[in-house]
Amino acid sequence: MTMRTIPILTLLLLALFAQPGFSHDAANEAGRQASSSSAGRGLFGLLPADSVTEHVLQTPDGTLRYVATAGTVDLRDQDGQVSAKVFYTSYRLKDGRKDRPLTFAFNGGPGAASAYLHLGLVGPKILPFSGENADGSQPVLQDNPQSWLAFTDLVLIDPVGTGWSRATGEDEARRYFSVRQDAESLAKVIALYVQANDRLPAPKFLLGESYGGFRAAKVAQAMKNSQSMIPAGIIMVSPLMEGRFLFGAENDPLAAALQFPSLAAAELERQNRFDVEQVREAEQFAMTDYLVALAGAWPNGTASNDFDQRVAAWTGLPQTLVARTRGFVGDVYAKQAGGASRIVSPYDAGTTVADAYPEAPYSRNDDPVLEGYTRAYGSAFAAYARDSLGFRTEMTYSLLNEEVNRRWEWNGGRGGDSRATASVATDLRDLLSTIPSFRIMVAHGYSDILTPYGMSRYVLDHLPTSLAEGRTSLKLYRGGHMFYTRDEDRKQMFADAKAFYIDEAPLSSPHDGDPARTP
Repeated sequence: MTMRTIPILTLLLLALFAQPGFSHDAANEAGRQASSSSAGRGLFGLLPADSVTEHVLQTPDGTLRYVATAGTVDLRDQDGQVSAKVFYTSYRLKDGRKDRPLTFAFNGGPGAASAYLHLGLVGPKILPFSGENADGSQPVLQDNPQSWLAFTDLVLIDPVGTGWSRATGEDEARRYFSVRQDAESLAKVIALYVQANDRLPAPKFLLGESYGGFRAAKVAQAMKNSQSMIPAGIIMVSPLMEGRFLFGAENDPLAAALQFPSLAAAELERQNRFDVEQVREAEQFAMTDYLVALAGAWPNGTASNDFDQRVAAWTGLPQTLVARTRGFVGDVYAKQAGGASRIVSPYDAGTTVADAYPEAPYSRNDDPVLEGYTRAYGSAFAAYARDSLGFRTEMTYSLLNEEVNRRWEWNGGRGGDSRATASVATDLRDLLSTIPSFRIMVAHGYSDILTPYGMSRYVLDHLPTSLAEGRTSLKLYRGGHMFYTRDEDRKQMFADAKAFYIDEAPLSSPHDGDPARTP
């Protein structure tokens, strides 16, 4: 379109909308929007007033007496009208100091509520997936003696569209379903909470899982730039850090090499012979012979056969399949690595389940982790909020809203190339540079092939040493994306997080690797 055609089209549109028919349609649209907003406000009537309760938690280090609040924060538009209500749960030590560390936590998706981190890792209650509840069908909450309440107060937030957080209507909701608006809205929720509860002196940390790790970096920037509030640090659990390695990277040699150690770690888990030193050998192979072979001309003859054998041995895949894919095995791994009529989950490739579609050439299964046992977090949290926290509502709790995920806008668009440009590398550089005390802890499960730890290590390794040394760390654990469902790894991360908050010694450098941690 040339500049000369714009005024002509504008006049045509004005003329058309002046016609009675278009006036009638505009009125219908206005009525629809008003109806949608009214429905949203009506839905708000299902949300009760904030509920404040007192509790006691026994831990190995003593008794914690704490106050829990389950409630909502109002977000308003420029006219002062409520556009959304954001549900949160807070925990603070009874009679605790105002300058005690304060952590704001959220999950990812986009479209996931905070019940995963809440009942899986940091809250005073946890949902074990063992015994009769191994598949999530008989959930019973237990006290969490490794609750992070031991060293930080907690505020767990459900972004708009998740949990019990809702906008007044479709148009209002759409404004929150983007990288920038999401970060700005959560920064606003944090600022409002801090002001209302007189917690400005507290060091403020952010904890996010998966997309929530990506979100944490964006929210930290928004806190600083939009709310004039300086964050103290962020903890990323199984984070997305560089979209270019995850979206549309099927034939990217570097992305494949960064994922490869997790494929090898998962095969070791499935063979019950996990060993950190062997994983490090896989890392060495991945960044040398494997990367060179994928990036260069494909080897011939004996060299090709030797390469295929090595990849097959590390991954558990048939050698013929390695040859057919020319070593780019990431896309076929979930379907083929588990053996006959078995599949693995990208969220935790160290375990296998029966394949629901063994005749299909590619995996069609519901994911056994995301669509399997972890869905129990949603109903368990709804019952807990009602029975223990006193938050009683007839609104259903949305653990994972796939509609939010489908409608998400990344960098001016949805899906495709816009996701591939998503990155937190510049955010981390800017935060470390402008806030001299700012620190970062990244935690991953070895067998997570959805957001492999190698990709996060790459980002950390490529931060300037003057910024990263002593202020960033990468912690690795057995298990997958939600490694904290394993008791030993949840306990180990508790110890690592406690050191992150309390210890004054510099963090270990991600360049130094990590100690072997085996239950």
